Amino acid sequence: MKILVLFYSCYGHTFEMAKAVAEGAASIANMEVVLKQVPETLSADALDKIGASEAQKAFAHVPIANPSELANYDAIIFGAPTRYGMIASQMKAFIDGTGALWAEGALIGKIGSVFTSSGTQHGGQESTILSMHTVLLHHGMMIVGLPYSFAGQSTLDEIAGNSPYGASTIAGPDGSRTPNKFELEGAFFQGQHVAKMLARMK
Repeated sequence: MKILVLFYSCYGHTFEMAKAVAEGAASIANMEVVLKQVPETLSADALDKIGASEAQKAFAHVPIANPSELANYDAIIFGAPTRYGMIASQMKAFIDGTGALWAEGALIGKIGSVFTSSGTQHGGQESTILSMHTVLLHHGMMIVGLPYSFAGQSTLDEIAGNSPYGASTIAGPDGSRTPNKFELEGAFFQGQHVAKMLARMK
């Protein structure tokens, strides 16, 4: 059983969450988990200007995915930051390249799941994940979120992301905040939960 954790990250926050998702999925027996990223669409000059070039070196080693390979997986867990309440354009551009898969019905019946990040506590995390769910439904995928059986879902101990729609983290207005324990645990739980659902289906 093969699971793809596919992410886009600008400053590294979503990458940290993606690693935790992948670890959670790999914790279930007989799961082959692959971590890949979508292509960057910003120029090197643009990345320099927004201060992202240095941060992206941390995950430059992660292979770039091709839309055609999505059909090779039994479950795909997508992760990307929110941009104005919607999925980042880099992930959207990648998804827009899956028309041939849609035409073939290649993703019908596969599990799809989504996680995200935002700069502020209410920066569109839920709307971003829900808008991505629309894409998954068009592909005929079965959606798996982050259930309330994850105890950290309801924490009041500190500010944290996560919702029943999927794991999330808050980067802070200047990007200095890194994923906290509740957010990383939520990401791990989501990956594990997807793998459990996949094992149950198989």
